[in-house]
Amino acid sequence: MKGICPNCEKEIEIELVHKTEEIKVRGEPIEVEVEFYKCLVCEEEFEDPRSDHDPLDKAYREYRRRHDMIQPEEIRQLRKRYGFTQSEMNNLLGWGGATLSRYENGALQDEAHGKILHLITDPRNLLNLIEKSPNVVPQHKRERLIEELKIAEEEFYSFERILEERFGMYDLDELSGYMKLNLTKLFNAVLFFCEEGTLKTVLNKLLFYADFKHYKEYTVSITGSKYVHLPHGPVPDHYESYFATLREYDELRVEEIEYSEDIIGEKFISDKKPNLSLFSDTELKIIVDVKLFFKTYNANKIRNFSHNEKGYRETSNGDPISYRYAKDLQI
Repeated sequence: MKGICPNCEKEIEIELVHKTEEIKVRGEPIEVEVEFYKCLVCEEEFEDPRSDHDPLDKAYREYRRRHDMIQPEEIRQLRKRYGFTQSEMNNLLGWGGATLSRYENGALQDEAHGKILHLITDPRNLLNLIEKSPNVVPQHKRERLIEELKIAEEEFYSFERILEERFGMYDLDELSGYMKLNLTKLFNAVLFFCEEGTLKTVLNKLLFYADFKHYKEYTVSITGSKYVHLPHGPVPDHYESYFATLREYDELRVEEIEYSEDIIGEKFISDKKPNLSLFSDTELKIIVDVKLFFKTYNANKIRNFSHNEKGYRETSNGDPISYRYAKDLQI
């Protein structure tokens, strides 16, 4: 390809180089993929100033994952979900004025702050803090927060939570995309993909591509769902139980599609609007991009497309599909 070499100071042949480098984060070695350009004339190596590729950010994300810390977009999402300003949340947690802003913008939390942020993702803990901190927010806002958190606490231990505990008691590893099973996100992704009606075969592939695409880009899945190899392509493990739950709660309905005398398909249609505020900016971008990419695909086309994935080709019927195959994803 052609590009401007800063050493040669002219347009010349360059190549994009990908390689793995080790970055130490708090003394812990973490391997990340880096990319840069190399001039084929003078062999100067240089970065593209327009690129958003940041190896240090990737290393920080991997470090947070290993140490059960939440990511910057999850911190921002949590704060905005309950309507806190950065100043209010800093005061609630007893932190200095710029602390939360730094964490939301990618700074690495210290160990103590990381544990606190993880704890307040549970609405019970956040509710306890609010009740013990009467002067952090105005009284009318405090009353609203207490009411919302009590509702969130009930929802947190709803039937979805029971399913998560039943199917999600597994290690955070390459089979889960290093994410705990989050059925609230999974169910709302289903509702998003089925707003205009979606065949079950297509839906399963959209979920697969959303999770694997996010892992490819950000080294963590969206829903924490495991995926398995079945004859019609990759599907979420236990997907029948998940879809049945949405139907039981009247959030999803099914229409039968008759292809022939012997073949009946199922089309899922959302009866409830998805709550897209649950997703981080990167998660929302990925599910929108996946939906748009496969917008014109029917069941046969998306099935055949998924059969060409390396993760599908190198596994057998019933086998789990590791997220390590995400790097070879076709999209």
